Amino acid sequence: MVENLNISFHIRSDKTNKKGLNPIRCKLYKNYKRKDFSTGLFCRPEDWDKDNQVVISTADNSSYINNQLLLIKQELEQNYLFLTVNSKGSVDLDILLKSYKGEKEAEYTILEAINKHQRMYEKLIGIDIARTSWEKYGQTGNHIKGFVATVYKKSDFPLGELKMKFLDDFSYYLKTTRSFKQSTVNKTIQRLRKMLKFALSEEMMDRDPFIMYKPKPYRKEIIYLSAEELQQMVDHQFSQNRLQQVKDCFVFCCYTGLGFKELENLTGDNIVKGFDGKSWIKIIRQKTGKPLNIPLLPIARELIKVYQNADRSSLFPVISNQKFNSYLKEIAVVLGISKVLSSHVGRKTFATTVLLYNDVPIEIVSSLLGHASISITQKHYGAIVQKKVGEEMDRLSRKFGDG
Repeated sequence: MVENLNISFHIRSDKTNKKGLNPIRCKLYKNYKRKDFSTGLFCRPEDWDKDNQVVISTADNSSYINNQLLLIKQELEQNYLFLTVNSKGSVDLDILLKSYKGEKEAEYTILEAINKHQRMYEKLIGIDIARTSWEKYGQTGNHIKGFVATVYKKSDFPLGELKMKFLDDFSYYLKTTRSFKQSTVNKTIQRLRKMLKFALSEEMMDRDPFIMYKPKPYRKEIIYLSAEELQQMVDHQFSQNRLQQVKDCFVFCCYTGLGFKELENLTGDNIVKGFDGKSWIKIIRQKTGKPLNIPLLPIARELIKVYQNADRSSLFPVISNQKFNSYLKEIAVVLGISKVLSSHVGRKTFATTVLLYNDVPIEIVSSLLGHASISITQKHYGAIVQKKVGEEMDRLSRKFGDG
């Protein structure tokens, strides 16, 4: 008998068929838990040997019935041993019965796991997660759906069949079919892995198939305006109203670090008096849901004065992000700036040219940008800090050399 498992047989004395036979049932005991099932065998009550749990030898078909009971017991023990070895832990009696009866465990799919993640986390929007982040997980789900349909010609994919090759194929699909850059591929896979870890916690799967995965490293160039380019942007006045407004909005981002969504949602109510008696921006960062508290620098204050009296709900005349970036490219051409400008470049310029290059500590930069942790700031701007350190050391070396 297999350790910790007790198998016994008994007859149902309260049930008798038309032939006067009672069903023989099998009982399983393990750690004070019990399961029983029908063996499909029958005998007369007077032919059942309760102590030895067999049919007496003088009964009809006793040899056949007793052999079948022995086979049932042996097969249960073999299945239990197999499951114990492969699970490397406790085996539930329900799982043992399904294995014995040849029934497969309910197999969840990757899209089921993603959909469950989205349903549960939708309720946490505004509490633990920002809507934009939740939507990006949904976009990852759509990419998986398209990938499985295109590459595997299936409508879904079983979680139990996931292997590293699935992730390799998905990465290749994102680069070739979706034209994603490595940074976007890494982010997409990172979101997929988080949703699969959620599935693991929900017991939809029993292992992490991608535990050995390591994201492919990449170098992402940080594009920002130099001090000279930023001053050029501030000083230039455009005759076209649309370009002037976009330029002003962009400059405001360069001196506040606001992303496009925050700029779009900015109202007069977000401009408050701080503890120092000066004007501050108080707003929630759309991406992280984290509060932002940003002191207004003089140029930013002047731009608010220009636009705050207009008859609109938002503080600035913001257009769509697509048009905003398109007009910025026109502005770059006019000013002779060779860099590809976008709304996000304003945020990068604030972090680098306005803050780091003016000796603002990186922990303060992290707070003003609304990053979830300082490690994110260090990851993105560590190279800028090192460059600044190098420049200061060169200055110090020249000073000592001159002395």
